[in-house]
Amino acid sequence: MFKKILIANRGEIALRIQRACREMGVQAVMVYSEADRDAKYVKLADEAVCIGPAASAQSYLNMPAIISAAEVTDAEAIHPGYGFLSENADFAERVEKSGFQFIGPTPESIRIMGDKVSAKQAMIKAGVPCVPGSEGALPDDPVIIKRTAKAVGYPVIIKAAGGGGGRGMRVVHTEAALIHAVQTTKAEAGAAFGNPEVYMEKFLQNPRHVEIQVLAAQYQPAVWLGERDCSMQRRHQKVIEEAPAPGIPRKLIEKIGERCVAACKKIGYRGAGTFEFLYENGEFYFIEMNTRVQVEHPVTELVTGVDIVKTQILVAAGEKLPFTQRQIEIKGHAIECRINAEDPYKFTPSPGRITAWHAPGGPGVRVDSHIYANYFVPPNYDSMIGKIIVHADTREQALARMSSALSETAVEGITTNIALHRELMVDAKFMGGGTNIHYLEDWLSKRDR
Repeated sequence: MFKKILIANRGEIALRIQRACREMGVQAVMVYSEADRDAKYVKLADEAVCIGPAASAQSYLNMPAIISAAEVTDAEAIHPGYGFLSENADFAERVEKSGFQFIGPTPESIRIMGDKVSAKQAMIKAGVPCVPGSEGALPDDPVIIKRTAKAVGYPVIIKAAGGGGGRGMRVVHTEAALIHAVQTTKAEAGAAFGNPEVYMEKFLQNPRHVEIQVLAAQYQPAVWLGERDCSMQRRHQKVIEEAPAPGIPRKLIEKIGERCVAACKKIGYRGAGTFEFLYENGEFYFIEMNTRVQVEHPVTELVTGVDIVKTQILVAAGEKLPFTQRQIEIKGHAIECRINAEDPYKFTPSPGRITAWHAPGGPGVRVDSHIYANYFVPPNYDSMIGKIIVHADTREQALARMSSALSETAVEGITTNIALHRELMVDAKFMGGGTNIHYLEDWLSKRDR
């Protein structure tokens, strides 16, 4: 086991990883920007190193500064968390070439799955169902592009091969709009991701977003830890997640879980990962794989009893998974609400000083957050300031428990989206389960009328 790990991230995930290290008897080194100097996890760290100013490009995305911090503190491994450099194959490669262990997949796996075209091709080879679409990146020839769209059937969606996080997508309903949409998406993809390649898929009308969590160690079969439903989204950004996904037959879930495990073997995957699918009319369609720990990992932890972050560290240290597939049992239901420093309905960011903070508690309530009273939420990063997660025997009980937890939660000094979550927990359609990925945006548009 490692003696010292450097955590190359910030916010709630930095504190989450630090807690896992502490429980495992491993020292945690925090890197931080000048904007995060007063963060809780920086104060609690065994060692902390400032790696630059507030701007991400000069701090959390500064590879030489992070590796230098690992060198001066004698860290043995680097945990990237999520976001920032967590799915950057070049960073993983530089970490390992510098003599440190990257707590995540191999650079090769990150490259394959990070490019949506190569990821889709790898999944087709592994027998994982994919959304009908182009066989690879779209060519420049307008005739071939139009022929492909006609074969797939309108509406289609144009996606950036190097995209992610809901960016680099454009839905096209008619042939007249097709070529312009492809050219525009290519230009945007080149500017945003450094890769102008785009591909085409059938645009599913009313799908749900369902994902499968996997954990894999070297020389050992991967294990899948059930599924999560992440369909409550706004602009492709998840707002509420739950496990298990309501209303989907277990046999279907088991079948897709087994295929994900087979795919891990095929690509030689190591560590934690998530296969993301669209689910419509009883069919699963692969869309992408996230080669890191997910924001929503706590709901899986609560229904399986598996500590995903600790397992990431164990696997990176060369140890075997401490459980087999037969030992994984889904118990009860878990729901997670992302708490953001933003207007609950307009979604404008609300950075600033938190003057008061009261976290909820009670049986089956978990709060993952780095905030505290008098903490200043910087304007430089993502607006998420924490997550409230609940676990109960049934989904109905979990909804009631979340409503209670949200009613207890108080954040003063800034605006948060807690009011939105309180409304959604008693929304009849959401309470019924199985809402699609467009439901929240439709709900918001009707609310504004």
